[in-house]
Amino acid sequence: MVASSLAATILASSMGLIYRAGSRQACLRDWTMAGVFFAGNNILAALAITFHASHFLIPGIGNALYVAGHFGILAGLRRHLGLRTGWKPLLACTAAIPLLHALPFLQSSVMHRLFVFTPVIVAINLGVAVTLLNHVRRGEWAPYLPLAILELFFAFQLTLRAAYLIQSEGHALTFMGSQFLQTSGSLFVLVFLSVATMSCALIVTHQQARELRRASLTDALTGWLNRRALHELAAAEFRRCRNSGAELFFITFDIDHFKSINDRHGHAVGDAALCHVTALASGALRGNDALFRTGGEEFAVLVSRGSLDDVCRIAERLRALVACSPLQSGDAAVRMSISVGVARRSADDGKWEDILRHADAALYQAKTQGRNRVVLHGQAPAADAPQPQRAMG
Repeated sequence: MVASSLAATILASSMGLIYRAGSRQACLRDWTMAGVFFAGNNILAALAITFHASHFLIPGIGNALYVAGHFGILAGLRRHLGLRTGWKPLLACTAAIPLLHALPFLQSSVMHRLFVFTPVIVAINLGVAVTLLNHVRRGEWAPYLPLAILELFFAFQLTLRAAYLIQSEGHALTFMGSQFLQTSGSLFVLVFLSVATMSCALIVTHQQARELRRASLTDALTGWLNRRALHELAAAEFRRCRNSGAELFFITFDIDHFKSINDRHGHAVGDAALCHVTALASGALRGNDALFRTGGEEFAVLVSRGSLDDVCRIAERLRALVACSPLQSGDAAVRMSISVGVARRSADDGKWEDILRHADAALYQAKTQGRNRVVLHGQAPAADAPQPQRAMG
C-alpha cells in the first residue's frame, strides 16, 4: 500500500508537472486527479491498518476514491479525444458509495463489497478500450495501445479473481486484506499505476509531437500548408501517380494588385485579404486537395483526382468566387481578383517541380493577358475573357 501510494503520487505529480511545464492539455488535470484519488485510497488503507480502524465509512471512502481514480483515467482519455468526461454524474455517484456501506449486506463481508464494486471497476476499464475503439482511427492507435492493453489486462485479472472466489470456498477475507488474493490485488494496482503513468505520458508527448509537426508544416496566418509540406506531399503524390499512371495537376493563383491593397488599406487589411481569399478557396476546392501557401500572396493546390475538365471547372469556380466576394473592411468593400494557372503531369515531367513550374508559367501568362482569368499550360490562349485558356509551353 505504501508502494502504491508512491506510484499514485508519481502519477499525480508527473501529470501535474507536465501540465504546468507548458503542455496545458486539459486531460492532464484529469489524470492528476486520478493519481490523487488513488493516493488517497492507499493512504487511507495504510492509516486504517496502522491505527486498527474498523468503522464502515473507512472502506466506503476508500472504495469511492478507488472508483474515482479509475474513472479519472477514462475521463482524461475522453477529454483528450474531445468527448464529454462525465465527471459530474460520477462524483455524485461516488459520494453515495460511503453511504451504501451503511447497509448490513456490505458491512457483513469483504467479499460482498468486492462483488458489488468489481463490476463497476471492470466496466470503467472496458470503457477505456471501447472509447479508443470507437474514436481513434486505425492508423493512430500506436500511442494509445499501452493504455488499452493495461486496462483490458486489469479488467481481466479482476474478473478472474472474482470468478475464483465464487468457485472456491474458505476464503475468509479480512477487513484490510491479508489473504493472497487481496495482496495480489494490491500488487496489480501497483503495476497498474506505474504503467498508467507511462501510458498517459506517452499519449501526451505523442500529441505534442504531432502538434509541433503540424505547426512546422502549416502557415500560421492562413492555416494552409507551407512550402515544407509541399515538398513532402508533392514528392509522394508524384511518385504514386507516375507508378500508377494517374493524373496529377497543380493549380496556382495569386491575388491581383496585392501590393496596392497593402499600400492603400494597410497591412492588417492585407492579412485579412489573404485569409479571406484562402477561406473562399477552401470552400471552392474539394476536400481531398492539398492547399499550400507558397509565398506572400501566392498559393498552390495539388489535385490528384479528376480529369482536366474537372480541374478547369474548379479553377474557374475559384476565380469567379473571389471576383464576386469582396472583403468587408469596416464600411468599405475591398474588391479583389485572382489570376490562376493550371498544369497537368505529362510524360516529360521528371519531377513534381516541373508541373509546378508549368502552372507558374500559366499563371504568369494570365497576368500578362490582363489578370482575373484562368490559363491552362500547353495550348495557345483563346478569347480574351475570364475563362479557361491554354498558354504556350
